[in-house]
Amino acid sequence: LLNTVRNALDRKQLVVENKILKKKVSKNYEMIGESEAINQIKVMIEKVAQTEARVLITGPNGTGKELVAHQLHEQSQRANYPLIEVNCAAIPSELIESELFGHVKGAFTSAVKDRAGKFEAADKGTIFLDEIGDMSLSAQAKVLRALQESMITRVGADKDIKVDVRVVAATNKDLKTEIAEGRFREDLYHRLAVILIKVPALNDRRDDIPMLISHFAEKIALEQGNARKEFSAEAIKLLQEYDWTGNIRELRNVVERLIILGGNEISENDVQLFASK
Repeated sequence: LLNTVRNALDRKQLVVENKILKKKVSKNYEMIGESEAINQIKVMIEKVAQTEARVLITGPNGTGKELVAHQLHEQSQRANYPLIEVNCAAIPSELIESELFGHVKGAFTSAVKDRAGKFEAADKGTIFLDEIGDMSLSAQAKVLRALQESMITRVGADKDIKVDVRVVAATNKDLKTEIAEGRFREDLYHRLAVILIKVPALNDRRDDIPMLISHFAEKIALEQGNARKEFSAEAIKLLQEYDWTGNIRELRNVVERLIILGGNEISENDVQLFASK
């Protein structure tokens, strides 16, 4: 009886810990902003997350496309299963198929043992194919088959493996142009783009900059174990007027630089000194 009670308590504790961890993960991928563009994206995520529809997220680099992917997963019925991220641009074209679909021992020189790929790892969960516009045509063909048949084949194998995966993809490229120039499959595009979510550039949502500065200032203070620094109204106004070509990623870097180099309160002068282009 004592063991039964202990086991029940352990399970309860595990559930509590999982909920706390999930809240921490959600906070890391929170979408900051209340501009019309961001509110529209939040509404779309709420509508789409509970479905199985595939989503293609577009927008410039540094705008937070991965945040949309995480929110889609966390608000879905697959949230208790893995979200597997693949940066298609970071993987050499000769390795992308092995990375996505796995391989069997001896399939190529360095294949010393069987290895599962990302699609298998994401079974019952979500796979996020970031920068899918950089994927080779041969890999695109295999991804298309995985979407059409819910089956994948490891490199060097002849046995099909059934997978249950929701695919979310993202790109900073204009895929219609890539299709016209023969670098992206039109049939794959139509499979992926059931729902299109366009993430705006930071220059198109300047009203969100004060909230983003506050968010980053708090986060950086926690990371560095320091007291949070405030930004003067003049400093914030000046930052709102900047041309943010690097989008939110650039803003975050500038906020960190100002916190490190600026005064106890970040002033307009600090911005002119340390945040100039």
